[in-house]
Amino acid sequence: MPNRGFRNVTRIGPVQVATSYDGRGRKKHTAACTAPRCGFSADYDSRAAAELAARTHRCPVR
Repeated sequence: MPNRGFRNVTRIGPVQVATSYDGRGRKKHTAACTAPRCGFSADYDSRAAAELAARTHRCPVR
């Protein structure tokens, strides 16, 4: 995967939230779980939505 130029990376529990620009120059906010074998990641249009997803994420792998 090419480097998407993540900025403003923060960690909320096992989930990292970062801001980047997609291929069309639009700002996107990504939430991704860093726990092994979890696989959760999603893109959002607002930082608040990404942070909410990070706060409410319940990792199925324990």
